[in-house]
Amino acid sequence: MSTILINPTEEQEKVVIAFLEALGISFSKEGEKLPPHVLEGIARGLADIEAGKFITHEEFIKRIGVAK
Repeated sequence: MSTILINPTEEQEKVVIAFLEALGISFSKEGEKLPPHVLEGIARGLADIEAGKFITHEEFIKRIGVAK
């Protein structure tokens, strides 16, 4: 397996992706990153978990009173 890096324009990108899909070639698109506010939220959530600030799913269900 080899890696090929290309830098297409937006229009060329559509054609290249269609070509790769038509040939069944797997690919990944670099630069697809989560927005900063999402990354910040994830970091806050992980910090909360490390600090013990979480409850189980079962406890959540008990607190909000959702019937199964």
